[in-house]
Amino acid sequence: MNKLDSDTYQTGKVKKAFTAKIFPTGYFYVRLVKLVFSASNKAKKGTYGDNEWINSSCDFFNILESAGAKIYIKGIDNFRHIKEPILFIGNHMSTLETFLLPSIIAPYKKLTYVVKKSLVDYPVFKHVMKSRKPVVVSRSNPREDFKIVMKEGKNRIENEYSIVVFPQTTRSAVFDVNHFNSIGTKLALRTNTTIVPVALKTDAWANGKKYKDFGRFYPEKDVLISFGKPLVPSSENKNYIHEQVADYIVGKLKEWNVKVVE
Repeated sequence: MNKLDSDTYQTGKVKKAFTAKIFPTGYFYVRLVKLVFSASNKAKKGTYGDNEWINSSCDFFNILESAGAKIYIKGIDNFRHIKEPILFIGNHMSTLETFLLPSIIAPYKKLTYVVKKSLVDYPVFKHVMKSRKPVVVSRSNPREDFKIVMKEGKNRIENEYSIVVFPQTTRSAVFDVNHFNSIGTKLALRTNTTIVPVALKTDAWANGKKYKDFGRFYPEKDVLISFGKPLVPSSENKNYIHEQVADYIVGKLKEWNVKVVE
C-alpha cells in the first residue's frame, strides 16, 4: 500500500490471515514486534528516514487489515493540498494512531509528534521515536511542558515540520472534554499555523489493564479516522478556536457511538 491519493479510504476485500482467525491478538503482536525491531535496527544505524517511517506505518496498516480490522478514513483532502506546515490536533484513544497516522499524513507532510518522555526512553522503540525529532514533554509539569511545546514546536514548524498533538493527559477510550487542553491551539496561534482537527476511534487496539501498551486486539472493532476542515488561527477566533477543534472531535465520536464526557 502506497500513499492514499483520494479524500477517503475504506478497507476492501482483504484475505484474513489464518492465524489471525484463531488468535487475533497473538497474530497482531508477533507481526508488530517484528516490525518494531526492524525499524529500531535501522534507526540505530541512522538509516531510518522519512521514507522508511512511511513504509513501516504502511506495514502496520497492512497488519491491521490482515488481522481482520477494517479501516475507514475521511478528509484527506482537508490537508494534502496545503503546502505550509499543519498542526494536527486529535483525541488520543490508543497506541494505534501513533503507528498508523504516518502512513496517511507523512507522504504529504514532513511530520513529527508531541510525545511524552517515556516514549523516547522505551526499550527498542525509543530509537524509532528519537529519529523522528519529536517534541518531548513530561506530562507531569504542565507549566514546563507549555514552555517546551511553544519553543520546540515553533522550531519544528520553522523547519517545515507538521506536528501531531494529542492534548489529553493520557490515552482513553472515553473522550473527556475537560481533559482536552488547549496547548495545541495555543501553539497554532503563536506560530500562525493552520490546524486540522482529527477524530480517532482506534479501540481495536485496546489499552491494557495492567500494562497499558499491551492490550488486546479486537479485529471486529472498526478503525475510524476523520480529518476536519482546516482552521486558520487569527485574532478574531483566538478565544474559541480550541472549542471548534473539540466540537469537531465530539461530534464525530458521538456519531461513532464513542462515550464522551462534556
